[in-house]
Amino acid sequence: MASGQSIATVYVRNLDERVKPEQLKETLNVIFSEYGDVIDIVAKRNLKAKGQAFVVFDRPESAAQAVDEIQGFELFDKPMQVALAHTRSDATVKQTGNRDEFELHQRRRMAEKDKKKAAEAAEEQKRLKRPGGAAAATGDGSRPAKAARGAGGLKAGTGAAGAAGAAVGPNAVVPDEYLPPNKILFVQNLPDEYHDVEALGGVFGRFEGFREVRLVPGRKGIAFIEYEAEAGAISAKENTAGMSLADKVIKVTYQRQ
Repeated sequence: MASGQSIATVYVRNLDERVKPEQLKETLNVIFSEYGDVIDIVAKRNLKAKGQAFVVFDRPESAAQAVDEIQGFELFDKPMQVALAHTRSDATVKQTGNRDEFELHQRRRMAEKDKKKAAEAAEEQKRLKRPGGAAAATGDGSRPAKAARGAGGLKAGTGAAGAAGAAVGPNAVVPDEYLPPNKILFVQNLPDEYHDVEALGGVFGRFEGFREVRLVPGRKGIAFIEYEAEAGAISAKENTAGMSLADKVIKVTYQRQ
């Protein structure tokens, strides 16, 4: 749960996946607005998020009351399972904070997604390296399985695990954004005026355990930032990923090991 922050968002699961998001939002609004002012409802169409929704109240007290009283309430012949969300929603931060706080909240949320994807990718790498792992990924071990195709002819397996296993083998390359945390950051898309140790030190040196900035001779736009421990690198990435420097959005990932 967000540190020192009261949560005004209710996480709802076990919803009927056949109900369209707009109809679901309208129905949830009718039910939950009995407990306070609902400022946002998030329900998505993608397969991973089906059967789930987030209901955002203007006050944490309303969310807590809704969780207590709606638990198990049947909606579309299925008992809803409800709980307070682990973090504040975008709508809550927009309502209670300023622009800087909202941007920080978004960066932290994206960093959490990156960490989750990295863990999934690392697990997929381990699976592929286990005896029989690559064979399982390709079918019977003697020939590649046919690629499943989804809507629009896109190949299946485009999530974190799919990205890690795209090459189907123990040497599959994990994309930068899915790399597991370590104490060195790799920064890309830097503007020319930030191709400087002091300038980058001013941005990344404020995080715990900062050690040094390393530039690559003859290569502008990239740099490596080293910290004494992973914790400092994680904090720096959470707070700088997607940051704009001189009108350029920088990309911050962990160094490939």
